[in-house]
Amino acid sequence: MSEHLADVLVVGGGPAATWAALKAARAGARVVLADKGYCGTSGATAAGGTGVWYVPPEPAAREAAMASREGLGGYLADRRWMARVLDETYERMNELAVDGRYPFPTGPDGQPLRNGLQGPEYMRRMRIRIRRAGVRILDHSPVTELLTDADGAVAGAAGYRRQARETYRVRAGAVVLATGGCAFLSGALGTNTNTGDGALFAAEAGAELSGMEFSNAYGIAPEGTSVTKTAFYSFATFYQEDGSVLEGAASQGGRSVIARELLTGAKVYARLDRADEAARTAMRDAQPNFFLTFDRLGIDPFTDRFSVTLLAEGTVRGTGGIRITDDDCATGVPGLYAAGDAATREEICGGFTGGGSHNAAWAISSGSWAGRAAALHALALRPGHAGSRPVSGAGGAGVRPTGTPGPAGEHRAAVALVQGEVLPYDKNYLRRGDVLAASLSSLDEAWSRLRSSLHGEGAELVRARQAAAMTAHARWMYAAALARTESRGMARRLDHPGQDPAQHHRITVGGLDRVWTRAAVAA
Repeated sequence: MSEHLADVLVVGGGPAATWAALKAARAGARVVLADKGYCGTSGATAAGGTGVWYVPPEPAAREAAMASREGLGGYLADRRWMARVLDETYERMNELAVDGRYPFPTGPDGQPLRNGLQGPEYMRRMRIRIRRAGVRILDHSPVTELLTDADGAVAGAAGYRRQARETYRVRAGAVVLATGGCAFLSGALGTNTNTGDGALFAAEAGAELSGMEFSNAYGIAPEGTSVTKTAFYSFATFYQEDGSVLEGAASQGGRSVIARELLTGAKVYARLDRADEAARTAMRDAQPNFFLTFDRLGIDPFTDRFSVTLLAEGTVRGTGGIRITDDDCATGVPGLYAAGDAATREEICGGFTGGGSHNAAWAISSGSWAGRAAALHALALRPGHAGSRPVSGAGGAGVRPTGTPGPAGEHRAAVALVQGEVLPYDKNYLRRGDVLAASLSSLDEAWSRLRSSLHGEGAELVRARQAAAMTAHARWMYAAALARTESRGMARRLDHPGQDPAQHHRITVGGLDRVWTRAAVAA
């Protein structure tokens, strides 16, 4: 086992993680960043382009930006947080242009356009920036559990270094969880590392979650591919197998029609035939990776029909995650902070977000706040305390079975069971209370089994913990979905199709062996 010492440990390697590491280092902290993949290329952002909620500080523009999503989110967002994120994102994007030398394009008036980023270039530069700031990066080093001290404060983490084939520990004064959301290994582009690990770690340490009912995001993708860049499908017409228009199908407000048609076993086709020549050129410039699949398959998506599917993106494009308890993105557990998709985005999105834009701004802002706060917390500890205090592992399912350890590879069956309950459209997307309850019962039984026997060593431990995290995530999702007996934001219920004014609240969820929910006052 290798041992490392830091003031701040950042878990993750995407935008939120790198902004957290950068700001912690600039606050004077010694920082270690541990990424499940290779920091700069792993995660959803590095795989493509993204819009950013970047709005100049003009009152009318800011007001319009805040008002634009309130209704979609079920009026659960908080305008104070929206304003904070707009301010922070504006500053950080300008910083990225100057200090990070990001090559933003310019508009016809010569002004820079800073409302979008090319993921590969963005993350390449963020890796360079944190290395120059003195951050130690542990690539291919998934964390498997948090470490806590005798008082319950988070004191670091343990994990496995894949390339070195050794376990490791990082003792730290504070930890930032920026591990992304959970897409349940659905195959959506860039989400293979997004298995909900951070939420499990946080819950094991005593943190709570919020907004987990807002977790049934599905992205449109060409059938057999992984690219869920849904925005461009606003230019699409959708067709049935016989060539007739699939009435009601649309990228926004009509995805359930696509899901229902796919559930019949029929294919659904799309063609981006509502884009004019100017739009086509702009689309290729903005999101070149969207077109790679089509180019390789010899398909012109503007003139040819192509079959599509829906891929689950869970809390990657949903809004649920670890509940934050103050402006610094603390979790309520001493020494533990959350940022990016690992944290709830309800503060700025309520019950609806989607890809990029608000999520990208939240990653930048929450990462910056969490990194600074973690550094201040760690540096305020007694000198030498972080490295000398006794610590113990907080992990449970998959690392410390309560019964007789099961056979090697048990995680595969656990993952298959979870996917069987959360990927089908008629269970997670087109939700009904009786179906949700049946799925939750199955998941509860699965949790009891894996808590008793699931375990692993080395790389198998990583997979076991991923299986445990996905199972826990699914249980929190469905418990919250059952508790919200209305349709609000993306949490649509076929058996409760209307919005209930009496349920204008957020839902907090937590627990491991026994999952609980409670209503929480909305902004």
